Amino acid sequence: MKTKLFTLCASLPLFASAVQPIFDDAYTADPAPLVVGDTVYCFAGHDADDATGFKMPDWRLYSSKDMKHWKAHGPVATPESFTWAKPNTCWAAQCVERDGKFYFYVTTDKKDGHMAIGVLVADRPEGPYRDPLGGPLIHHCPGDIDPTVLIDDDGQAYLYWGNPLLHTAKLNRDMISIDKSFGTNGVHVVEKRIKDYQEGPWIWKRNGIYYMAFASTCCPEGIGYATSKSPLGPWEYRGHIMDHDRRSSGNHPGIIEFKGKWYCFGFNYERYKKTGETKHCERRSVCVAEMKYNPDGTIVQMPWWAECPEIDGREPVIEIKAF
Repeated sequence: MKTKLFTLCASLPLFASAVQPIFDDAYTADPAPLVVGDTVYCFAGHDADDATGFKMPDWRLYSSKDMKHWKAHGPVATPESFTWAKPNTCWAAQCVERDGKFYFYVTTDKKDGHMAIGVLVADRPEGPYRDPLGGPLIHHCPGDIDPTVLIDDDGQAYLYWGNPLLHTAKLNRDMISIDKSFGTNGVHVVEKRIKDYQEGPWIWKRNGIYYMAFASTCCPEGIGYATSKSPLGPWEYRGHIMDHDRRSSGNHPGIIEFKGKWYCFGFNYERYKKTGETKHCERRSVCVAEMKYNPDGTIVQMPWWAECPEIDGREPVIEIKAF
């Protein structure tokens, strides 16, 4: 992909809402928030305006310093960022920072049509991103989708992914290769399926507890979660962060702590429904709401996106345009 230069273009205002959805400049899905200093970056797959099924030409990036005002940075990567990937297959992804580098783990289709997980590397969240491997990082089974990464307190990094079973690998310090001595050729499959688990895992750690949120059994998908005392499980199912809801066939969690509060990102179809179209199309929109914990560490169940309390009112977005 060609390197892009960016400039602020305040004359072309877009709007993002802290009510749902939060990004109005494009259809977006599979949010992957990342906190860097005083800024939240939210990576998202982009559903094309003419998508009926899944047609996702690029991954987009947004940023905010207060969860109220968002900037749209436009596309940061595409399947064409790889030599081996098929266009319009920007499935779920997550970006993590380590040692001043940003590692963007993405799901995309290989040219033969099979899904795989690749990794891109950049010096800053906005990119430019490059492919350090020249091939997929993970491509061993049909369920190779939806990567999420945890760097534990001891420095060991773990990669999780999979539908309908959860897979785990240990990442080497370089973050672009896996420890082949772990599991079977580097991969451990959690043979006992977590109750209600479907796909879209998201891992984090809080007060010594490992949390695994996920898109719960389709369809419609809610957001469930499990906890463990170890990054490798066993995982105990703890219920729903958000229940299944017929207003949306899919879901995908992205969860962060920012300035002392916790937030859960996901998506719905409300922006598309406002067009008056009655045919179901995969034109989704990212949502976010504050998430809270009970004293025992369990998560307070959230209502459906439309009923979640507002973070704040509607605010203009400054779009960062490429030229």
